Amino acid sequence: MITGLPQSVLFCCDHNAVRSPMAEGMMKKFYGQETYVQSAGVFNDMEIDGFSVAVCKELGIELARHRSRSFDEMQEWGDDLSAFDLVVALSPASQRRALELTRYAHLDVVYWPILDPTGLGEDREDKLRSYRQARDQIKGRIQERFGPPSVV
Repeated sequence: MITGLPQSVLFCCDHNAVRSPMAEGMMKKFYGQETYVQSAGVFNDMEIDGFSVAVCKELGIELARHRSRSFDEMQEWGDDLSAFDLVVALSPASQRRALELTRYAHLDVVYWPILDPTGLGEDREDKLRSYRQARDQIKGRIQERFGPPSVV
């Protein structure tokens, strides 16, 4: 376990609609304002996924107002990726994009292989089970890396 929080963390995945918003929401819930947290995707072509909203709500994490954004939009809006202390990629495509965008910056880009639950499951309960599995993988990685939550 690596203890101590970085000052800022960016979580990223393919569309900023499932895994990275879950990670952003958990990080904010678990550690409050101790660290600055954002999320982004390689693309911004989807809204927040309803199953992500549902499984995070089970933990008291509100995602319904999340607005997806891409790396390109972050740059257009003046967000500098090199200003983050840590970039956590939750998909191979987001890892490649983050490494490409930060190749001249001195910051850590780590990859956490998290299940992509989209498209899994036959019915609602099966789908929720897949999303809970991804949520719990993210939760475990966050707590392994940053320690137990400081905010209840």
